[in-house]
Amino acid sequence: MNIKTIAGAAAILTLSSVAAGTAVAQLTQASKVTADGFGGAKVGMTVKKASQATGTRLVSLSGAPIESKGCFYVKPQKAPAGVEFMLTDGIISRIDVAKNTKIATASGAKIGDTETRIKSLYPRQITVTPHKYVQGGHYLTFTPKESKYKNYRIVFETDGKRVTQYRAGRLPEVENVERCG
Repeated sequence: MNIKTIAGAAAILTLSSVAAGTAVAQLTQASKVTADGFGGAKVGMTVKKASQATGTRLVSLSGAPIESKGCFYVKPQKAPAGVEFMLTDGIISRIDVAKNTKIATASGAKIGDTETRIKSLYPRQITVTPHKYVQGGHYLTFTPKESKYKNYRIVFETDGKRVTQYRAGRLPEVENVERCG
């Protein structure tokens, strides 16, 4: 096969997938975190649905079966590193980003940003509270203005100066400091 034949076949497969409603949004370093998801993986999806939407297998961190009740975490099997999904009774309820300075929110916030930058990216939408475990640290909580996101937040954890990790998702899970608390 020549290059034109291969390119044509790829285009047909892509169009077929889109037409069939199965477009896949691969999870990459460029995927964005929003209050309700990460790339094509959205809060409220099952692991199976999120895996189909992203073309990425999600695997349990604890070894618990994906269908388990209760709270536990899964992560993308391959990339990107540093992203984990909290499951509550088999449904994605929150996304945690740690140790990956390239994964950004839709507004451009990421690990390493200053508290001032976070506040400037989300003017009049950040609530600052003291960090439970880091002396001088804070939680900078972004509350979306749109009514359809009234039960969603993005919580940035800081050392008092810079973001050290963050999480996005629905209430109450997104506010759990101890993850599966």
